[in-house]
Amino acid sequence: MQTKIAANAQAMKRWLGKAETALGNHSDRLNAINIFPVADGDTGTNLYLTVRAAAQALSSTPASPDAGGAHPPEGPPGQQDVGAVLARAGQAAMEQARGNSGTLFSVFLCAAAEPLMGHARLSSPLLAAALNRAQIRAWSALSDPVPGTMLSVMEAAARAAAAVDADQNGDDSNHALGLALDAAVEAALEAVVLTEDQLAALHEAHVVDAGGVGMLLILDCLRSAVLGEELQSDLLDGLHGYDVQDPHIHADMPDDDGVEVMCTINLSPLDAATLRQRLDEMGDSVIMSQVGGAMDADGTYRWRVHVHVAAAEPAVALIGSLGEPTEISVSQLALPRNPDGNDR
Repeated sequence: MQTKIAANAQAMKRWLGKAETALGNHSDRLNAINIFPVADGDTGTNLYLTVRAAAQALSSTPASPDAGGAHPPEGPPGQQDVGAVLARAGQAAMEQARGNSGTLFSVFLCAAAEPLMGHARLSSPLLAAALNRAQIRAWSALSDPVPGTMLSVMEAAARAAAAVDADQNGDDSNHALGLALDAAVEAALEAVVLTEDQLAALHEAHVVDAGGVGMLLILDCLRSAVLGEELQSDLLDGLHGYDVQDPHIHADMPDDDGVEVMCTINLSPLDAATLRQRLDEMGDSVIMSQVGGAMDADGTYRWRVHVHVAAAEPAVALIGSLGEPTEISVSQLALPRNPDGNDR
């Protein structure tokens, strides 16, 4: 195992490239079972486009060849730093995030980068710290977090990696890292299976959570990229609603009224708290997370904002009253089920 492991910055780029490909291949099935929080059948597409933005942010950045488990050779600042590479990818993902799932993945990636800053390779202790930071930040980004979603999958993976790290007494060897990655993916799979009985909508439709499955795929891509192994071809076998012959569950669900509003805006901590409170009163699925951690000269932080509301205008006006939003997007929650008009 140790001769295959490459836990450096190049492996992180390979991770996101693998995740882009995997999500592209699985987007149709993820869309097919996407019924929570709204049955809009776009979780697979949203995750794919968001991960693609992260991967493309790194695709033009040269990196040295893999150096196995050893520290990579010296190179331009930031190109060998695992945390810096993921932070750059995370910011790109955050700026171009799509939907609930894409926004939460962006939060996950940005937060995971923080404990890795200044390190040239991933280790079991660092993986445990990164996954824990990421799941905490993702839970806190939502005003009303719900178990049985990709949040539960993130949490399960983090707990499993932490347990391995504790059992290995903080060993930073390649062997310990492999054990931690295996455990994280196994726990993520178990968490996905459990989602069906954690949410009434999923239980009634007899499917697992689409965002949770997407997160499982992303974690298996991380394992694959670092361990130098193929993706586990049977990983998703038996997940309810995931066989290719299964119908698009969301197609038989009632259309969801309202719109999804997303934007980026600079806000003071007080204004950010005010905006979150007022958006909670106006709509639901509120997600707010900082884009980068630095305060600017005006004492504001950059925030990514996501909300589902009945109508866009009041939400956009509210956001505009507190600052100058950029990258505003407004999408109908009720979209055509299939672009070709052939629902399955």
